[in-house]
Amino acid sequence: MTASSDRAGRLVANRVLLTLWVAALLASALLPFAAMAPNRLVSGEAIKLIVALTTWQSAGLALLALLLALAALSRPLSATQGLRLTLVVAPLTLLLTLYALGDYAGRALAEASPAARVSQGAAFWVLVFCTLLMIVDAFQRLRAPLWVGGAYGLALVAAIAGLFASGQFNALSILNEYFNIQDAFADQLLTHLRLVGLALAPALAIGLPLGLLAHRRPALRGSLFGTLNFFQTIPSIALFALLVAPLSALGDSFPLLRELGVKGIGAAPAIIALIMYSLLPVVRNTHAGFAGVAPATLEAARGMGMTRRQVLWRVEIPLALPVILSGLRIVTVQAIGLTVVAALIGAGGLGAFVFQGLGQYAIDLVLLGAVPTIALAVVADFLLQILVAISRPAGGR
Repeated sequence: MTASSDRAGRLVANRVLLTLWVAALLASALLPFAAMAPNRLVSGEAIKLIVALTTWQSAGLALLALLLALAALSRPLSATQGLRLTLVVAPLTLLLTLYALGDYAGRALAEASPAARVSQGAAFWVLVFCTLLMIVDAFQRLRAPLWVGGAYGLALVAAIAGLFASGQFNALSILNEYFNIQDAFADQLLTHLRLVGLALAPALAIGLPLGLLAHRRPALRGSLFGTLNFFQTIPSIALFALLVAPLSALGDSFPLLRELGVKGIGAAPAIIALIMYSLLPVVRNTHAGFAGVAPATLEAARGMGMTRRQVLWRVEIPLALPVILSGLRIVTVQAIGLTVVAALIGAGGLGAFVFQGLGQYAIDLVLLGAVPTIALAVVADFLLQILVAISRPAGGR
């Protein structure tokens, strides 16, 4: 790499970090950090960051902001040094932001009425997302080994879990909502995971053979992809609604199916809809994975005397596996998100809290369903990224 291209790469990296830093700074100055409300149904008074923080917290965030600004500059630090400094300062900024919100909630509610609530403000969310994006961007540009990223992520999660375990956030409104329905929350979380699993297993069982068929039979490829593309164009709520009538009729006509749970509302239409949405990414990535195997590699395998089945299992599948797993990564994240909408037809899951909160105008109840859904999607994406990296052949990219 030439000196000019290295310098250009440094500038791009610095611009990304600088953009996130400016966004966080503007949000901290202009947007509310928290909201103090007399009860759960009222929006409450906006509290700016400078008002919510104590003196030492303000000084700490200011120092961390200066260090992040230093990391964003091309001098005196090199690009690599700036990214490494970001990986130290950004998580400290995140943890201090989390701690400061919980600390403010405890102080603000100490002399307030029992019904009073403290919620997160827009500035809090911007700070959290910007610092997380800084961390992700720094790791991607440093091209750190997989085990380093995993250990770093586990350490950060453990630190945040420690704040939760210490009760630092117990005064927040979203935690109050959780404490009121924690048994129901556990049940709905398990229901959410079960719906995703029951949709992904059939989607893989159907989609993998169809992807191989699309690769082996080019004449069928256009009609197959056209049909699966059509499923993707149907809005999720409309598809759930379209499945209600036929599944209800099936359940009424065949009592055995009804006993197995096939009816117009509930899990059955949700799972069928999720399978239909999941098929296209699975089939397309499976086809792309097999199409990406070099013909010379296949010829060499046949020249060694391998049968067609041996070539499939020992050569084609191992080489296509990273692309296939990338498709699984897409459909897993997609299914976790779409399962929220399935709560509208009585399937349950974390979406039940989202729609209950919307009906009651209780924003923290909405967040109690939305935030864990986002967390599940992020965790699933991270774990499947690890599987994709592990599945790549030695020397592959």
